[in-house]
Amino acid sequence: MLLHMSTWKEIDERLKSSRTVIIPIGSNEQHGPMGLLGTDWLCPEIISHAAEKEGDLLIAPTFNIGMAQHHLGFSGTISLRPTTFMAAIEDWVDSLARHGFDRIYFLNGHGGNIATIEATFSQIYSHYSYAAEPCPFIMKLRNWWDLPGIASLCARLYPQGHGSHATPSEIAVTFAAYPDFVKSAAMEPRIAPNGPIRDALDYRDRFPDGRIGSDSSLATVSDGEQIIAAAVKGLLDDVAKFQAE
Repeated sequence: MLLHMSTWKEIDERLKSSRTVIIPIGSNEQHGPMGLLGTDWLCPEIISHAAEKEGDLLIAPTFNIGMAQHHLGFSGTISLRPTTFMAAIEDWVDSLARHGFDRIYFLNGHGGNIATIEATFSQIYSHYSYAAEPCPFIMKLRNWWDLPGIASLCARLYPQGHGSHATPSEIAVTFAAYPDFVKSAAMEPRIAPNGPIRDALDYRDRFPDGRIGSDSSLATVSDGEQIIAAAVKGLLDDVAKFQAE
């Protein structure tokens, strides 16, 4: 069930049987010379929407702009400041909790979001802690690449050149879902350098084409189909455990 394709009466009815909601969350940022700018929000959306077709899940609209200031040296990147991002997440959570959702699960597609999302969870819980009131809901953050079975599959598919940004696995997921948007580009060097992530100008200097440690050209539609299938199973299992807490 997709929240944005439902009526308020349908959501009222849904809350009688389940109070769990999944929020795909990511970022709109450069992904090297052949990766789509929306890769980091497309991946969790693709996986969660595919899982919704196989299981009894409620999927919220995708939170598609994240904390990507270090990518602002590349055209098309859109970023929120960490404080803006935190405030927006808190408003989403408060809105959903007000209606009675008590299991709020974020499926994340951008590593740069992790610290800020976790800090937001702490901020939200702190309101209840200082007021000496029980929090009526719980939250969970899961990166799609940390779902059960994904790391081992990617290691088999990409024993070399997987890297940590503009990875062939994330690009393959978007290719499988949107084959009309498959891109190709020469990789020079074939495997990009690694290094620290700081501000936007430093990033552009260290990683001129945007990749970190990856060979994006390894991505294929068939790889993406395998990864999506494994991620769907992992997500359904992970959400079931979350619901049982």
